[in-house]
Amino acid sequence: MKKRILVVSSANMDLLLNMNRVPGAGETIKDNGKYSYMPGGKGANAAITIAKLGGDCVFCARLGDDANASLLKKFYTDNKIDTRFIKSDSSAQTGLAVVMVESSAANRIVAYPGANANLCSDDVEEAFMCYPDALYLNFEIPFESIVTACSYAKKQNIPIIIDGGPANTNTRFDLLGEIEIFSPNEVETYKYTGISPTNMENCLRAASALYKKMKVKYIVIKLGERGCFIYDGIHYNVCASYETDVIDTTGAGDAFTGAMTLKYLQSGDIINACKYANAVGAIVVSRPGASSGIPTSEEVGEFIKSRELV
Repeated sequence: MKKRILVVSSANMDLLLNMNRVPGAGETIKDNGKYSYMPGGKGANAAITIAKLGGDCVFCARLGDDANASLLKKFYTDNKIDTRFIKSDSSAQTGLAVVMVESSAANRIVAYPGANANLCSDDVEEAFMCYPDALYLNFEIPFESIVTACSYAKKQNIPIIIDGGPANTNTRFDLLGEIEIFSPNEVETYKYTGISPTNMENCLRAASALYKKMKVKYIVIKLGERGCFIYDGIHYNVCASYETDVIDTTGAGDAFTGAMTLKYLQSGDIINACKYANAVGAIVVSRPGASSGIPTSEEVGEFIKSRELV
């Protein structure tokens, strides 16, 4: 039986700008790269990942009443995401993220929340009528809605997995209750703890500091090309990344957390889940775009087999 994951989070249209370099202040440059519009948003990227990997994904989000909303909702439906709890908001535009990707594959993102900022507790309450097996969150929606979602998850006795981005140093973790997995990236880890996880000692110090801030079972720090660091309050493990040609890192962290969430629910093994998520992340960074680069479960299986990772 498939595990049902409720994703309560953000949905954007991404304007992807491929360029040699980002212009400086007051500078105009011409570039021979391409631009494109693609589905994005941290929550949507995770939801698409879960669905493409074979999970039963229910998405609770808000879109504007505009052309981008129609395109996004069709994309979600085509990818077998349950969209019945996606609300149309006539008072705001659909969220937009401008993603600037340089030739080095480094990216810079400017996000316009739009309708995401209006996702409310009533939306969350209604979504929990799907009776999920787990709740996935990040911090791109109002904190009040996050607290509400955690409260309902506790009532239904299901695990909560939180992607740590975007980081806010004023986050009240004490209001979220017990968290199964909390997973920030390197930058977010530094913002939360003041410790940059540049080496193993600092990873352990940062993970320990995060562990003290909340009631959590596992801290999983995403380290990009260095893989990830797992800490349970006593022991730690490192899951190495897999070599690949990096084209675009956009959405890789979202895909990692989505894949980790699904595999963890299926196996109950955090290390196995992180190894699998690393494989998913490696595939995503080897392709352009966020949602367009997310693999199917079959593609992940082939990737793992080709590298004798089983």
